[in-house]
Amino acid sequence: MKIIGLTGSIGMGKSTTANMFADLGCPVFDADAAVHKLYAKGGKAVPLIRAVFPDAIKNDAVDRAVLGQHMRADPLSLRVLESFIHPWVGEMRSEFLQQARNNKAKAVFFDVPLLFETGGDKFVDATVVVSAPAKVQRERVMARPGMTAELFSQLLARQMPDSEKRKRADYVISTGEGLAFAREQVQTVLSDILGMKIAT
Repeated sequence: MKIIGLTGSIGMGKSTTANMFADLGCPVFDADAAVHKLYAKGGKAVPLIRAVFPDAIKNDAVDRAVLGQHMRADPLSLRVLESFIHPWVGEMRSEFLQQARNNKAKAVFFDVPLLFETGGDKFVDATVVVSAPAKVQRERVMARPGMTAELFSQLLARQMPDSEKRKRADYVISTGEGLAFAREQVQTVLSDILGMKIAT
C-alpha cells in the first residue's frame, strides 16, 4: 500500500483535490478534520483547552476563532498545544492506516496542510503539492467569511512558500485552470503512483 502526502498552502484547492482522489477510491486521512474531532463536544482536547483558555470553550466544544486569537497572541502556547494535539492525531492516523490495510487499499492519502513544515514528508512514499497562481489563491482566501488581509498574511507566514513546496514535491497539481483540468491531473498522478491505468 502506497502512502501519499497531499499538501498545499491555504486557498490552493487541497481539500477539493483530496476529494478527487477519494472519488477514485483512495482513502484520505484529513488532519484538519481529525483536529476538529478533538475540538468537538466530547473531544479529547476540550478539557485541556478549558483548563488553560476557558473562554475558548463554547457549548462544551472548542471555539477555534477564540483559540486562534490566543495562539496568535502567544506562539509558545501554540507549541505547547501542538505537543498534545499531534500525538492524538497520530493515534487517529494509525487507526486509519490499519483500516485501509484491512480493506486492501492500494494507496492512501494524508491530507496535511503543514506536511513539509512538520517533516511529515519523510514518512510517506511520495508527495503531491496542490498549487495555484498567487492571485487566484488570494481571491479564494479573501472570499472566506471573517478573513482579513492581516490574518491572511499571518497564515501565510506559518507556511512554507508555495514555490519551495513545488520544488520539494514529487507531483504538482495545478488548480488554477478549473476542476476538469485538475481532475485530469489527479488521474494521471494516481496512475503513475500505482503503475496502472485508473478507470474513471
